[in-house]
Amino acid sequence: MQLTVWSYEGPPHVGAMRIAASMRDVHYVLHAPQGDTYADLLFTMIQRSGNRPPVTYTTFEARDLGADTAEIFKNAARAAEERFKPKAMLVGASCTAELLQDDPAGMAKALSLSVPVIPLELPAYQKKENWGAAETFYQIVRRLADPATQTDGTLAQPKCNILGATDFGFRCRDDVKEISQLLQKLGVDINVCAPMGASPEDIARIPAADFNVLLYPEVADVTARWLKKTFDMPYTQNIPIGVHGTVAFIEEVAALAKINAETAKAVASEQGNMPWWSRSIDSTYLTGKRVFIFGDASHAVAAARVARDELGFEVIGLGCYNREFARDLRKAAKDFGIDPLITDDYLEVEAAIAETQPELVLGTQMERHIAKRFGIGCVVISAPTHVQDFPARYGPQMGFEGANVLFDTWVHPLVMGLEEHLLGMFREDFEFNDTAGPSHLAAHSPSKNEAPRLNQDQTKANDDIGDRDEAQQDLALDTNGHPSSSVADTMHTDELIKTANTHSDEQKQVSSTCVWRPDAEKELKKIPFFVRGKARRNTERYAADHEIAIITIDTLYDAKAHYAR
Repeated sequence: MQLTVWSYEGPPHVGAMRIAASMRDVHYVLHAPQGDTYADLLFTMIQRSGNRPPVTYTTFEARDLGADTAEIFKNAARAAEERFKPKAMLVGASCTAELLQDDPAGMAKALSLSVPVIPLELPAYQKKENWGAAETFYQIVRRLADPATQTDGTLAQPKCNILGATDFGFRCRDDVKEISQLLQKLGVDINVCAPMGASPEDIARIPAADFNVLLYPEVADVTARWLKKTFDMPYTQNIPIGVHGTVAFIEEVAALAKINAETAKAVASEQGNMPWWSRSIDSTYLTGKRVFIFGDASHAVAAARVARDELGFEVIGLGCYNREFARDLRKAAKDFGIDPLITDDYLEVEAAIAETQPELVLGTQMERHIAKRFGIGCVVISAPTHVQDFPARYGPQMGFEGANVLFDTWVHPLVMGLEEHLLGMFREDFEFNDTAGPSHLAAHSPSKNEAPRLNQDQTKANDDIGDRDEAQQDLALDTNGHPSSSVADTMHTDELIKTANTHSDEQKQVSSTCVWRPDAEKELKKIPFFVRGKARRNTERYAADHEIAIITIDTLYDAKAHYAR
């Protein structure tokens, strides 16, 4: 276990909470001390769910440790059954309570409750949240799935189950709606969607379907493989993210459901607006933009394929934080010809982003913070997420409508980045400077006579200051562009030295040996902000390699020409 400020995944009992909160008529009794009771915060404040999560805590205190904490758990389990009347109960311990070794499973069995009790053995110090969610769902299905509901495969209308969607996932609600509509167009009935929205009775009917649609492998892969082994139920392998992914998904479903090829082809032809947008003049100038991708393995791999094959981006970084799917990500990274990044340490991800200098980051809530520090556009494509990633509007990531959403959200940061750059270039213009009001609000804009006069006065003042600064700088330089020994000691370093904001020790050393002239700094600001950091670093590296102490405009363009070769 590693202490850290941020974490991509919580402990496994948080994954169990997600499954319980996603289902109906299920209750989770969690043996936990005070301080581990944060489910309400996660599901009501961040996800903004309308229902309180179905979790009861034993909430023992420090003074209880000298007494019988097992009795506290028994009382909590009895009270939960009496008050909530669930049709199935989950029991387990948090990471802290696990140290007490009170055995919630054994105690719940001894209580002889009137509902099925599903014990959860979640090793908090070896496993994490997604594993906990997958293990919980697997144990529920294994315990409640009824073999008697299985059919002989001669149904007139093919049926499927949709597996893996949970609360606190990434856009699961909208993805399920989008894929359900797609399956209905293909003529496939939805038998059960689980765990999201399912009850224990629904779980019992899972074997009645012909096949399973696996939308979120991180949660349902283990369950899908068990259903295949136990009930001979095949499951889909393609994740329907992006146009190509959705078409491949349709073809796979058609094969599993034995659907007429013409029907599948007709549904696959309804590809939405993304293909046209991707070929339009408004997007083709973004072709070749360098993108760094990090998240859970399923979303990261799918995003990389969409970025390269459908938007024409160059994928320069690909990684995931869930090691259970490291093999899949390594295989995908090999296809892209890049080294995979498999880590749950956000500092390693930050270092990789700083090194590769992408123009767009597709990641999690953590990468949003990292990209903001570097001045790079970022789009969240995977959990962990924050409140803004649970919109009230319809915004799927899967299916053809999901592909439209991907285009909008991925391209707009680059487009708006160019717009921000143009605003920055004209910041000193009388019409666009900070003192000028919005152009569409005439009452708050400067008068026609006032604006030019202010502009002329400010321009004259700036010219005077610039002349004085330039004269002083010329005196401070010798014929080779180095500081003259007579004035080097008197130069104000706080006016000349502009160090790059990077976490690389090598870069800090380079920055400390170079100083920027104000006119060169001004020229640097003409470069779009999302690549400005890279331009600064390359220029300082070039200056250090050529023993140039003062970076001028000529140095900036010499460095650009050098690294463009």
